[in-house]
Amino acid sequence: MSIPQETCVSSGDPTIATRYRLELVREHEVPYEELEPCNRPERAAKFLAELVRPFAYEVMGAVLLDTRNRAIGHVIAYMGTLNRAAVEPRGLLIPALLANAAGIILFHNHPSGDPSPSVEDLAFTRRVAAAGETLGIRLVDHLVLGEEPRWVSLRQRGGW
Repeated sequence: MSIPQETCVSSGDPTIATRYRLELVREHEVPYEELEPCNRPERAAKFLAELVRPFAYEVMGAVLLDTRNRAIGHVIAYMGTLNRAAVEPRGLLIPALLANAAGIILFHNHPSGDPSPSVEDLAFTRRVAAAGETLGIRLVDHLVLGEEPRWVSLRQRGGW
């Protein structure tokens, strides 16, 4: 059986197919007080407020969770502007897959200090929940962090 040439073309040579290798890199560790900061949204929000405090622009990431909703890592996947970060579910779900996470807690900050979720925040949350379900990664919550101690849990608000 012959494979159509256009599916194997790499660098213009139809006889070469590129092989890729993915790698998970542990960068640094962030201490937190409790062994399970993610079993309640207020614990996760406290941990995440410290994580996003240095950023004067919008950032979005995920806390990666094991099957018991314990944090096994975190990633800041997107950095944006003062009031927007262009994001896609893949940038949050790929690190979760590589870390073998069973679930994630999405988070992003609102540098304005007001953690009220936007229409875009809610729509994106639904997209990630659907994509995660397809991949077997539960969306446990999406926290919007404002000026500390203000934050909003989209799960508690029925966001999806």
